[in-house]
Amino acid sequence: MTDAEDRKPQSDEARSAFRVPAGSSVTQVTQVIPVVPAAEAESSTTSEFAVPEGLTAPRTGTAESETTSEFAVPNGLDVTPPPVVEPEGSAFSLPSTYSASQAPPAFTPAGGTPAVNLPHDVPWQDRMRTMLRMSVADRPAPEPVHKAAEEGGPAVPRVLDLTLRIGELLLAGGEGAEDVEAAMFAVCRSYGLDRCEPNVTFTLLSISHQPSLVDDPVTASRTVRRRGTDYTRLAAVFRLVDDLSDPQNHLSLEEAYRRLAEIRRNRHPYPGWALTAAAGLLAGTASVLVGGDLIVFVAAALGAMLGDRLAWLCAGRGLPEFYQFTVAAMPPAALGVALTAAHVDVKASAVITGGLFALLPGRALVAGVQDGLTGFYITASARLLEVMYFFVGIVTGVLLVLYFGVKLGAVLDPDAALAMSRRPVLQIVAAMLLSLTFAVLLQQERSTVLLVTLNGGVAWSVYGAMHDVGNISPVASTAVAAGLVGLFGQLLSRYRFASALPYTTAAIGPLLPGSATYFGLLSIAQNHVDNGLVSLAKAVSLAMAIAIGVNLGSEISRLFLKMPGAASAAGRRAAKRTRGF
Repeated sequence: MTDAEDRKPQSDEARSAFRVPAGSSVTQVTQVIPVVPAAEAESSTTSEFAVPEGLTAPRTGTAESETTSEFAVPNGLDVTPPPVVEPEGSAFSLPSTYSASQAPPAFTPAGGTPAVNLPHDVPWQDRMRTMLRMSVADRPAPEPVHKAAEEGGPAVPRVLDLTLRIGELLLAGGEGAEDVEAAMFAVCRSYGLDRCEPNVTFTLLSISHQPSLVDDPVTASRTVRRRGTDYTRLAAVFRLVDDLSDPQNHLSLEEAYRRLAEIRRNRHPYPGWALTAAAGLLAGTASVLVGGDLIVFVAAALGAMLGDRLAWLCAGRGLPEFYQFTVAAMPPAALGVALTAAHVDVKASAVITGGLFALLPGRALVAGVQDGLTGFYITASARLLEVMYFFVGIVTGVLLVLYFGVKLGAVLDPDAALAMSRRPVLQIVAAMLLSLTFAVLLQQERSTVLLVTLNGGVAWSVYGAMHDVGNISPVASTAVAAGLVGLFGQLLSRYRFASALPYTTAAIGPLLPGSATYFGLLSIAQNHVDNGLVSLAKAVSLAMAIAIGVNLGSEISRLFLKMPGAASAAGRRAAKRTRGF
């Protein structure tokens, strides 16, 4: 082998490009390099980005196999930590940034916050109605509760259930929506439940109670399925609410439930035959009121009793009330047409008018208009729609009979309305008897029958004095007479701390527009549609005058004729809104 071949490197020698050349002196790096076995060293493949041997680089402290994100924050850069998220809680919980010491000043009206003082000698209806028309923040706190035997007070769901059951009986009995809300509010406050908001519609009752500003509200509701007229039961419910509202009566929740169950189980004060006889007597006295004689009295009474029995038969078969009113209106009209066809010298119009008096829904009409005037428009619309259906049912029944009577040759004179005789004493007696029989039909307590009878006599006397003697329009005369009925009825109810319906509903019976309704239907049956519509419009005007007069009389009694100690409760807010705002 020559010297040149000796200088040529061997082909199987592996030399590194970073190998220190011969003759160069490099300071030795004092770094301990782990020894790798020869087999592992030969098989390992190094990356081109690997750190060369002998070169030290600062480490980040993380493992070499850890993969960092491209969004990772570089070392040395300070970032503000994200805010702590509040745990999920109630919608009424206070924010974490809220501080009571640094809270802004509360809004105060320009006139200041009114001081409310509600003495207990004022009827609970006025006290509860006053608080319902105030904002929640301005209502006075309820009195300490002493009506629960268990420690900590009664259970909120049970109190709300009792409240709804009481409201159901009142609404089903025909009470106005505002009075039902006042009664429900009184029951809740009697058991110490503040921040309660009752809500009443035609078929649904609901109430919501919020224990505090940071607690979830508790809401319950109840549906009114059946309705019935029983003013005795209505008066018993009012006495229960009055006892609950009295702080001197420590009525427990169980005792209230027991009394409520007894009220629901009570039977009607009058049997069925007495109601049928009262319906006949009402129709007979109404026929005398519009000029009838003894024969007319008997015929109207027989027709009304027959119609009442037919309506009971339809009710037992499950027919709706529309058909019940239609069937009940047919017998009095049929008797009137039969007397005319038989050429009997009687006023057939008085027979038919008397039968209509027993069917006209005056109670529902007054309640519907009252709800509308106090701001309960949904309930008022439903009540007035119910009245319209009842009225259409009566119209259908009478028109069918009158149409066939005219076709058979019966001579019915619409101008007979102009020939009504004036018998003041007899008509006043008939009006009082009509109110008495109406009170029996409404299942009133016997103690209230005499008072409502006198109230009905006063109403007819005022109407006769204004219309017959003073020649004032019938609509204005009816409105004034109904206003006095509402005034006296409200005074009597405040004296007894009871509902005003038993003292007003039966007393407006003599004022109901029975004759105007009949003559309007007769004109339509004889193809005199224009005259018929005019007469029916008059009947509607009289009905609205009755309802508005009753409500206005009640409002006047509350505003100006206050009982002793009620002066401090005079700050009675307007219902819902004023002047459209």
